[in-house]
Amino acid sequence: MSEARGGRNVSGQQPGGAGFRPGGPGGGRGMGPGGGWAVGMPVEKAKDFKGTLWRMIGYLKPHMVALVAVLVASVISTIFNIVSPKILGQATTKLFEGVIAKFKGVPGAAIDFNGILQILMFLVVLYVISSLFNYIQQYIMAGVAQKTVYDLREQVEAKLSRLPLKFFDSRTHGEIMSRAVNDMDNISTTLQQSLTQLIMSSVTLIGTIVMMLTISWQLTLIVFVTLPLSLIVTTVVAKRSQNYFKQQQRALGELNGHVEEMYTGHKIVKAFGFEERSINEFSEINERLYQSGWKAQFVSGAIMPLMMFIGNIGYVFVSVVGGIFVTRGTITIGDVQAFIQYARQFTMPITQLANIANIIQSTIASAERIFELLDEEEEVLEAVDAKVIQSPNGAVQFEHVKFGYKEDVPLMEDMNIDVKPGQTIAIVGPTGAGKTTLVNLLMRFYEVNGGAITVDGVDITHLKRGDLRGMFGMVLQDTWLFNGTIRDNIAYGREGATEEEIVRAARAAHADHFIRTLPEGYDTILNQDATNISQGQKQLLTIARAVLADPAILILDEATSSVDTRTEIHIQKAMSELMQGRTSFVIAHRLSTIRDADLILVMNHGSIIEKGTHEGLLAQGGFYADLYNSQFTGKGLELEEAV
Repeated sequence: MSEARGGRNVSGQQPGGAGFRPGGPGGGRGMGPGGGWAVGMPVEKAKDFKGTLWRMIGYLKPHMVALVAVLVASVISTIFNIVSPKILGQATTKLFEGVIAKFKGVPGAAIDFNGILQILMFLVVLYVISSLFNYIQQYIMAGVAQKTVYDLREQVEAKLSRLPLKFFDSRTHGEIMSRAVNDMDNISTTLQQSLTQLIMSSVTLIGTIVMMLTISWQLTLIVFVTLPLSLIVTTVVAKRSQNYFKQQQRALGELNGHVEEMYTGHKIVKAFGFEERSINEFSEINERLYQSGWKAQFVSGAIMPLMMFIGNIGYVFVSVVGGIFVTRGTITIGDVQAFIQYARQFTMPITQLANIANIIQSTIASAERIFELLDEEEEVLEAVDAKVIQSPNGAVQFEHVKFGYKEDVPLMEDMNIDVKPGQTIAIVGPTGAGKTTLVNLLMRFYEVNGGAITVDGVDITHLKRGDLRGMFGMVLQDTWLFNGTIRDNIAYGREGATEEEIVRAARAAHADHFIRTLPEGYDTILNQDATNISQGQKQLLTIARAVLADPAILILDEATSSVDTRTEIHIQKAMSELMQGRTSFVIAHRLSTIRDADLILVMNHGSIIEKGTHEGLLAQGGFYADLYNSQFTGKGLELEEAV
């Protein structure tokens, strides 16, 4: 069953996480009604906000000059916008004074259209300059954001290549992808948009207050009186809506998990007749999502009308008191008009700053998740004076090897194996016996806790991992093919392989015939999961890839398990030819395939309990004999008693 059923969405990100914000009509990042942010949206918080923030700032330091330029451009752009209502008010005053003078019959009275035109032209210049500086800061900030995230992506990519296999074994692919993609996009969006918005909102708030005070402190006091009322309403409604948003995200995570599960297992669902149950379960989750969704949107959507209502109350008081001041001559009508504009935009930067604070909280949480990845313990460093085996013979030795996936739970206590060049070593045993672990240690996917593993007498820790793994060719039970042509998938075995070598490898693996029957032949493009060919055909391609690699040592992990008996016979012949003169490790469950092995290692609970040839082990009548006979007689095998 998919773990998405536990509330994890398809990408592996926990609902409500930094990289995924469902719930808002705007989609994506949870936009609220009116294009604003949904204030009630729950936000993931960082465990160490201050420490992560300073570390994030460290990535911005190389761009400090550009950031200063962004700051200056933002301030200039915002200031020009702030003074515009005041200047526009002067034009209104001139128009009003001209009309009043004509109404009173003042001799020579006229509306100063030239003066008004000059003011309007000056306003146009201000708006153009403001837009120009706004463009400049957006352009510079886009570059800073992308360069910063580029550096972070490079570090994450390099880190992933240095992490040991145990890291990937202990985490889901979705979780790792979420950190490398979703969290990274979250940081990119915040740096590019929210950082400049933070500067502009702060300057707008301060500038608006200053401009209102220069017009009238009494009217400013009226605006300030309505502010606490706005904050109280916002807080009460936000708390109410946050609960609904949490329910919505939880239901959305369950719905994503259900759809993913039913889609990936649709054949099983149909085979067992569970369609109706699946539909009913979908309907039940969908209903919960609907109920919580509309409540979350309705309650959070009430914030904007309530804010507008409170703002309109302040607007009425400002208009009435301002009108009284105009009649007394203590303030011009243009200043009243400008003040009303300032009053109406006063709450906007406050709301923006509150939302940006939420965004920054979420972004720092994303950064913290990325930094946790960057701080993960890496593979043991490569040897400084690494040795190189120019022409490997394939002699392998395990000398008193100790290993456990957990330090306090040993799996291998004292393993000793001596493999001569060109020998075929079969490894058999029940599930969990340690067969694949032995191969992982040989390839240095895991480091031994004690003892040593040598190839041609050289400790593998004295070799570079790339050089060590270059000596091996692997064919696993779980096939891995990438989205691309069949030719490219086979050529993955050796860089620079020619067309002739690729075809020869395919023939050796008995894959050439089926490839040529495909409409595009070797140019056939495999889809993402290579589901457009059969499982057996996929295995043949991985075998062809190993043939092309021409390695000194072969590792075959139940390589023929997915092919039919006839094809298996052909592959066994091809493998016999391929293994000539090469050391081969064969992990097998079907014991009939390893009768000709030079040495059979019988493993159980991480230990080698028997070793020898097929005939010798059968003659002993021990664990291997019971295991072998059980495959042909159908009798059960009591593993614990056999040890």
